Amino acid sequence: MFDLSDRIALVTGGNGGIGLGMARALGQAGATVIIVGRNAEKSAAALRDLQSLGLRAESLACDVALEAQVQRLFAEVQARHGRLDILVNNAGSTVRKPLQDFSLDDWNTVMDVNLTSAFLCARAAYPLMLKAGGGKVINIGSILSTFGAAYAPAYCASKGGIVQLTKSLALAWAKDGIQANAVLPGWIDTDLTVSARNQVPGLNERVLARTPAGRWGRPQDLAGIAVFLASAASDFVTGAAIPVDGGYSAA
Repeated sequence: MFDLSDRIALVTGGNGGIGLGMARALGQAGATVIIVGRNAEKSAAALRDLQSLGLRAESLACDVALEAQVQRLFAEVQARHGRLDILVNNAGSTVRKPLQDFSLDDWNTVMDVNLTSAFLCARAAYPLMLKAGGGKVINIGSILSTFGAAYAPAYCASKGGIVQLTKSLALAWAKDGIQANAVLPGWIDTDLTVSARNQVPGLNERVLARTPAGRWGRPQDLAGIAVFLASAASDFVTGAAIPVDGGYSAA
């Protein structure tokens, strides 16, 4: 039920943090994993990590906020594999400052990387998934898809948009055998949240106080949900937004 052998999976932002953790899990379940990122050195290191585990993995460079690059990316996937079974839209960025201090460039950068990229990649993946007879779209939102944050208005708006985009994809593509779901990570220990702890006074203490599990999450905490949503085990699950947050959103 959870076997991903012979599946082709593409993970945007797959060269670090949550994306790399998910890529590793998908590969361990049998998938051929394509990690996508902008930083060539970081992607090369991530690819070595995956291949050192004996996993079938590839790396492709792409700025997924740019339509032309996304089109080239999926044309390359088509040329190499002729299909795509699993798409993980994980690429993400943020700008931390109050809304009144945002420039339009700040706003557009976050929205393009977090939300527009998911639209572009899902649209480009659709014909490849049709050819494969179905597929899985996994969009990475956040607990800030639900909650607000005074210092991250664009991030919150983009991650809220991820949930609504996911619902729309689920409704539109169910007839094609494509399921679309969102994962809402809580406070996960990654490079992005290390910088948040440095920039937002008291954040670490507030997160620990509110999280029933009593700790920050780790990228490997997303492994199980990635495999579940990518596999036949979730064939009747679509349009869902699933928190993985140690109980933070239940408090």
